[in-house]
Parts: sequence; structure tokens; C-alpha cells
Amino acid sequence: MTSSSAKTVPVRLAWAPLLAALVLAGCASAPAPDLSALPATPAAFKSTPATAPEGHWAVVPPADGAERGAWWAVFHDPVLDDLMQRAQARNTDLQVAAARLQQARAGLREADAQRLPQLGASLGVARGTNQNAGVTPAPVINTATPSLNLAWETDLFGRLGLGSQAAALDAQASEALLQSTRLMVQAQVAQAYFALRESDAERRLVRETLDAYRDTLRLSERRLAAGDLGELDVQRLRTEVASTEADALALDRQRAAQENALAVLLGESASGFALADPAQDWTARPPAVPAGLPSAVLARRPDVAAAQRSLMAAQARLGVAQSAWLPDLSLTASGGYASTDLGDVFRWSARAWSLGALLSMPIFDGGQRQAQEERAGGEAQIALAGYRQQVLTALREVEDQLSGLGLLQAQADVLGQAVASARRATALSDIRYRNGQISQLDLLDARRSELRSLRQAVQVQGAQFQSTVALIRALGGGWEAPASVASAAR
Repeated sequence: MTSSSAKTVPVRLAWAPLLAALVLAGCASAPAPDLSALPATPAAFKSTPATAPEGHWAVVPPADGAERGAWWAVFHDPVLDDLMQRAQARNTDLQVAAARLQQARAGLREADAQRLPQLGASLGVARGTNQNAGVTPAPVINTATPSLNLAWETDLFGRLGLGSQAAALDAQASEALLQSTRLMVQAQVAQAYFALRESDAERRLVRETLDAYRDTLRLSERRLAAGDLGELDVQRLRTEVASTEADALALDRQRAAQENALAVLLGESASGFALADPAQDWTARPPAVPAGLPSAVLARRPDVAAAQRSLMAAQARLGVAQSAWLPDLSLTASGGYASTDLGDVFRWSARAWSLGALLSMPIFDGGQRQAQEERAGGEAQIALAGYRQQVLTALREVEDQLSGLGLLQAQADVLGQAVASARRATALSDIRYRNGQISQLDLLDARRSELRSLRQAVQVQGAQFQSTVALIRALGGGWEAPASVASAAR
């Protein structure tokens, strides 16, 4: 736990799990990556809001496998809760990620099986002439050879062990990618849902304004027929009605596309999916999310963990390629029966057995082993660069959302003042227009200004929800907030 007053001093504690895991691998032929190539982990995020409570950072376990929980419950929206459950049950991206994890675990079992003794049974039956009988013509004989065969590669220099270690790390990386995919899908569902809510609120504003324009147009047309109003004012109103109706239709089209996109995220057909407009003002505010420490975020994010394990797996495969220069020792044993008479094939006198040991080492392979080692080294360098890029991306995403939320809050405060002023200006303009003190054009300008301010306020509110969800995803999912912060947020 630290406070927002912590100095931004580069530290490398976030890389300790990676270094420890590589040291514990226990094989000198798997070189550890150069940690100096990794970026320094800052002590705190630079964009932490100044209003954050002093000394109250989020407390998170430094592990990507920590339970995230239903982080979306902080929005207190039962519709969102239902959408999340449906997405986790039927989303196709989650199903693909789960299948890849199954593949990786099967690869681990296959690699482990190569380190165990291999036992097989065989049965050979042959019929042919016996050229050693010393008679002409050679007699025809039947030969049966049932046997059991046992083979075991001793793995003197850890080649199979490194292969098994790489497969285990691949499985762990696939599991972390499944968690990352699950978090991505959850965030996409939440963002799609809040985009729908924003569209509904904006559509409601435009429709209400359109109804007001139509009422004014009907009144103006009656005044035109009575000769109390000029045609120019009526044409201006008709233009405003048509323009506002076009805006409403564009919002309807946008809302339909958003609803169809949400259906795909849920793994459902867009033709049979519909999400009703709540038909009420959207007054909710996003919750305050504690940023926590950069080192804890890096340890918790599943995509960073997946990149780390992919790097460790690549280092292990480099060790496998390097161990190809060393000899292999294999032990073999076989036992069974061999007889030219099928009736005597299982007699004790027909038994046959053998024991053997094979020490092999290639002498000249045309540079194949060297090429394999260089290729494995290149893959390890790619994995190191990918890990470094993932870390930098994780830190950038958190900083983006923290700075964005701070600026959005300031923008929302300013727009709140603009909305209040625009509403007051519209009310005053309406009174002055009815008293004949201003023209209809002035009244339309006031109404347009009010609608523009209201729509901007709704858009900023939607952007706050989008950024809050993005920040939760950037932080690695759910979090644990101190009681004082949680009560203050409520």
C-alpha cells in the first residue's frame, strides 16, 4: 500500500517473478533474458487524480490468477448483469480461447509422456522357406514372435525436461490468454451496453426537441393562415423540423448497429435480439476506480502474464536447441517368445530377451543444429520484445484512461454550467418571443444551443462510462478498495 504522494522513481521489482522463475528452471542451457532490456516500472501513475484519498491505494494480490469477481456489479445495473452472464456462456471468442487452452494442456501431457518409459507389445507372424535347413528343396516354416518392448530415454542433459517446461509455460500462457479474453469480452459488453444507453438518452433529447418544434410549427401555421405571421418564419420552422428529424433518424440507425454488435458479443443472432429503451433519463454516474500501483497492475494483468510465460517458454526452447549438441542415452529392453511351431510359441524354451543401451551423438548434420539454435534464439528475442511491448502498452492504457477521466470530469462540470445557462436562455427567449420582443430566429437559435449543450453533456457522460470500463480492463479486472474509499464512492 502506498499513497498518491509517492515519488516516481524507476524500480525493477516487477521483473522479479520472471527472473526467479527462470533461475528455478534448473537447467544451465536455458539462458535467462537480459533484464536491462525491459522497461523500468514506475512507482506510481503520473495521471493519478489529485482528489484521490491520501494513503488509500487499491490493495491487489500480485498474481494474474487472482479472482476478478463480478467487477461490473459496481455499476448496479441488473440489465448489465444479465448481459454479462449471457456473454460468458455463449461468446465465441471465449469458446475459441478455451479450446486453445485445451490444446495447450494436451501438448503438456504429450511432452511429459516423452520423459516416461515407453512400453509396447508386438506380435509377428511369418511364413517362408528355411534356407539354413541344409536340404533341397528348403522346407517351409511358420515363425511367431510375440514380445514386449521397453524403451526409456534417460535425458542426461535435460532436453526432454526443458521441452516439458516449455509446454507447461505454453499452457500457463494459454490460461492467461483465456483470462485476458474473458476480461476483454466483459469490457466490450459493458462498453457496448453503455453506448446503447448513451444513444437512447441522446435520441430521447432529440425526439423531445422535435416534438416541441412540431408543436411550434402547428401553431405558426395557424397564425400564418390567420395572417398574423409571415411565411418566412414558417419556412424556417419547417427547415428546423426536417433537420431535427434527420438527426433523430441518424441516431436510430446508429442505435440499431450498436444493438446488433452487442448481440454478436453475446453469441446470439442479431435478428432475434432486442434491448428495450428504458425510457427514462440517464442520471447514473460511473464509480470511482482506484488506480493502484503500476507493479501490482503488471503482475495482475493476464495479457502481461501471458507474454511473460511465452518469453519463458521461448527461453526453454532455446535450451532444447542448445542441448541438441549433447549426446543422448537410450535404454531398451525386450522380452518374448520365438518359435517355428505355433504350438510351442509360449513354451519356456522358446523365450527370447535382450537388453541394450544406445549412446548417440550426431557428428555432422550440415549445420542443422546450428540453424535450429539460431532460430530458437530469434524466437526468444521476439518474445522478449513482445513482452516489453506488452508492459509498455499496459502502462500506457492505464495512463490514458486516468488522464481521460480527469479531463472528462472537468468537461462535464463545464457542460453542466452550459446546460443550465442554455436552459435559462431558452426560457427567457420564449417569453420575449411571445411578447413580440425578439424574432422567431432568435428563439430557434436559443433552442438549438440548448439541444447542442444537452447532447454534448450526454456524450461526455457516455465517454465517462466508456473510460471507466476501459480503466478497469487496463487495471486487470476487479479490485479491492479500502472501506473508506468504497464508502466515499457510494
